[in-house]
Amino acid sequence: MKNNLILIVDSCTDFEKETQDIQRVPFRLLIDGEEIIDECLDINKLINKMKNTKQQIKTACAPPNDFIKKLKKEANNFIVTISSQLSGSYNSAKVAAETFMKKFPGSFVHVFDTKTASSGESLIAVKVKQLIEKNISPAEIIEQTNKYISNLRTLFILDSLDNLAKNGRISNIKAVLANFVHIVPIMGEDGQGKIVLKESVRGKKRAFSRLIDIIGEYNIDFENTILGITHVNCLEKAEELRDKIKKRYPFKDVKIFQSSGLSTIYADDGGIVIAF
Repeated sequence: MKNNLILIVDSCTDFEKETQDIQRVPFRLLIDGEEIIDECLDINKLINKMKNTKQQIKTACAPPNDFIKKLKKEANNFIVTISSQLSGSYNSAKVAAETFMKKFPGSFVHVFDTKTASSGESLIAVKVKQLIEKNISPAEIIEQTNKYISNLRTLFILDSLDNLAKNGRISNIKAVLANFVHIVPIMGEDGQGKIVLKESVRGKKRAFSRLIDIIGEYNIDFENTILGITHVNCLEKAEELRDKIKKRYPFKDVKIFQSSGLSTIYADDGGIVIAF
């Protein structure tokens, strides 16, 4: 990566070889009164903590100063965050950018609102990294990335709704009923960064089959599109899904990401998030 072009992400960006060396600003995860920094976490230990608590699990975005510490006044700085509709991370990064540029006139910081999360944000981070490595102008990076964001779609299936209930995203009654009758919700984003219910399917096997069908209902230039899969502690499931998708659709590539702490909190053990 060029020395005068810096890429910073929040920790909703998941892990794959192309994202390992990107600078991260971690979220805070709050479980049973313990604050956990979303950095170099043992995901299995985090999952155990999640399963053993009956209290609401909370998360907090990084304060502006955490972003400021990563910025360099002699560089063109780019920050990639989770959807502004899902977290305050984007606003925190914007405050950091404005504060930094006011302190250092002539410096450059641009913040991307990805309007997605997890594998979607991860694909956007990879895209920005690739554009940086091409050494094109900041204006071109912004234009191409914003176009990519506007075309990106995200879908996800959760093995359990228990953690969404603990996070206050749905009621405990809904979680119990859905688990009891084996209803599997296929969730996604609305194009503006909010989470919406796409469909409800009975049974996990049918849900994954329907997820693959839904991909084909979008107008996709498969040969020039990369699909990303984030998994929470279920690599074999992600690999099986990848193989079925590749058999059905001629994507340019399919990348598998390992969940960060934040993705683990919301997608829960066994969760799958795809973006394309």
